[in-house]
Amino acid sequence: MKPVELTDSNFQTETGQGLTLVDFWAPWCGPCRIIAPVIEELAGQYEGRVKVAKLNVDDNPAVSGQYRVMSIPTMILFKDGQPVEGMVGAQPKRAFEALLDKYAQPAAAVSN
Repeated sequence: MKPVELTDSNFQTETGQGLTLVDFWAPWCGPCRIIAPVIEELAGQYEGRVKVAKLNVDDNPAVSGQYRVMSIPTMILFKDGQPVEGMVGAQPKRAFEALLDKYAQPAAAVSN
């Protein structure tokens, strides 16, 4: 599963319900490119529990300004449209997992 592409116009709709991890990024940002594969992995790993999304700050300045994103990459976890926690800078995958696991429902147990 790929992350959802957010824009200034669809941001409220896409983040308004449930948990959404938003990656604020830009194409020229080296650390953003480094963590991009991790963000894609998280989208699949947390499918059905957390929506993982990306917002290009160059193309969508209104939302990034609204949430005072000054450095990228910045990750903000939204719950029902409200920011609940965030982190700035390229982080290891386990840091993102710790953040998501803190708020997400556990994955359903697989039964035989």
